[in-house]
Amino acid sequence: MSNKAVYLDYAATTPVDPRVIEIMQTCLSLDGHFANPASIHAKGRQSAALVSDARMRLANLLNTQPECLIWTSGATESNNLAIQGAARARAHRGRHLITMPTEHKAVIDTFKALEKEGFEVSWINPGADGLLSLDTLENELRADTQLVSVMHVNNETGVIQDISGIGLLCREQGVVFHTDAAQSVGKLDIDLANLPVDLLSLTAHKFYGPQGIGALYIADRPGNGIVPIMFGGNQERRLRPGTLPVHLIAGAGLAATIAASRLNDDTRHLQVMRDRLWDGIKDIEGLTRNGPDGNCYAGILNVSVDGVEGESLMLGMEPVCVASGSACNSTSGESSYVLRALGRNDRQAQSAVRFSFGHATTSDDIDMAIARYRWTVNHLRAIAPRSMAVS
Repeated sequence: MSNKAVYLDYAATTPVDPRVIEIMQTCLSLDGHFANPASIHAKGRQSAALVSDARMRLANLLNTQPECLIWTSGATESNNLAIQGAARARAHRGRHLITMPTEHKAVIDTFKALEKEGFEVSWINPGADGLLSLDTLENELRADTQLVSVMHVNNETGVIQDISGIGLLCREQGVVFHTDAAQSVGKLDIDLANLPVDLLSLTAHKFYGPQGIGALYIADRPGNGIVPIMFGGNQERRLRPGTLPVHLIAGAGLAATIAASRLNDDTRHLQVMRDRLWDGIKDIEGLTRNGPDGNCYAGILNVSVDGVEGESLMLGMEPVCVASGSACNSTSGESSYVLRALGRNDRQAQSAVRFSFGHATTSDDIDMAIARYRWTVNHLRAIAPRSMAVS
């Protein structure tokens, strides 16, 4: 087999588009747009214009108004600002919050921090397919419920939640609805002019923009205010102080425009890659697909397999670059909490592999991944102790 690396971990991060790199480079030198956009001199005004242009580009991708977007360092910060900011802003009305145990750590740990402040959090389990039942959510809503947070596309399984249905239910009850859309912005069609979403978090490095820049969408509607969690400046409506990184913002804006232009073509390509991979491994004995066949983002395929130890499987897959779950949780050594919430046992969760695909993924890459996965599973089973054998 070839030793050339095959990158199939696009859900963790994507390479920066060369056109994005080019515009970022124009913001770093003396003769470029490097100046602080808060400065009122000519150079500062040029930088401010570039920031405004990028905000408009991102707004166009999401079909919203640029004034509704706040620049942040990424989805983790956006999640913290949205959840803490909304919960504290509405605490006088009620302190009950709702989320799911399958959320990203940036959401889960933020809710756990709020629990320590005296907020009550209801953790709603999904069905075995990872989907949240609207009936279950409706039964959990109370008079003192003020915030619901459910991610759009799960970062491990790719399951797509019905954020339109969830948002409508929240609107009927006067509850703020936040969604972590890190895995869907730039990949799925998102129309915020018509979606009942109040707060939406995103990050540019999931759609071929730079790492270190993201945004928070705040719908312009009564009762949707948030309070800041950082202080020290007037930038971004006083909700996110600090000097704006012009090069990162310009890169994020162009990445948004590029993503919008190739959304449909990318979706078709990812579907072909995912189906090719699944067809090549689905006959392996003891294999389980984690996530539904439908209601699932085409760029992610997550599978578990019996009789194999997870860490050895990951190492055996090299030089194919895949993940065992969320990149933010990869060093903990624990099996996936997302898969355990779906009813998988520890061994199934621990043997899970997440394949994720992107622009540059080719049929040859997929064939390499199929061959490497099949070989590794067979090899590890052959040398495994009896206790690990497939039943």
